[in-house]
Amino acid sequence: MLTLQSKKRTTMPPKARLVKETETISTRFVLPNDTNMLNNLFGGKLMAWMDEISAICAHRHSQRVVVTASVNNISFSQPIRLGDMVTLKAKISRAFTSSMEVFVDVFVDNHITGERKKCNEAIFNFVAVDQNGRPIEVPQVIPESEEEKQRYDGALRRKQLALVLAGKMKPSEAKELKAIFEEKEK
Repeated sequence: MLTLQSKKRTTMPPKARLVKETETISTRFVLPNDTNMLNNLFGGKLMAWMDEISAICAHRHSQRVVVTASVNNISFSQPIRLGDMVTLKAKISRAFTSSMEVFVDVFVDNHITGERKKCNEAIFNFVAVDQNGRPIEVPQVIPESEEEKQRYDGALRRKQLALVLAGKMKPSEAKELKAIFEEKEK
């Protein structure tokens, strides 16, 4: 007689990666179809480029389908002009259980001098999902540089703030946020 035994499936957590290993870069020219009546890049066009590069970054890191969960911040510090060369750099700043925060830095290259200047940035949040659309575990990241460590630490505060504002976490439970205010009171 043949008996079937069910084996308990154990899955190993995905292997952590260095933040620098998650970097994804894209460079584009600003063409006439990308601009408004002032010959500046449409903000919505830049947002789409940032969403696309950050989705590619999150997908490569998790090796899963990812969906945009939220956009924490987009700043438009200076206009980007017709004919400018725009470079977008995306990196995972922190990974949680199934979500990833992706920082996107936007640079404009002066096509005459070759000087590169940062002009915009954004923070996107993605969730990795399985074939049924359910969240799935993602690899963690390990920050090395000072900037990576600051962004890594800030990601937890931003996540806690978002959870508090959404009513999914009590303010008293947001330990990272409380620590900021306790330090400022000293």
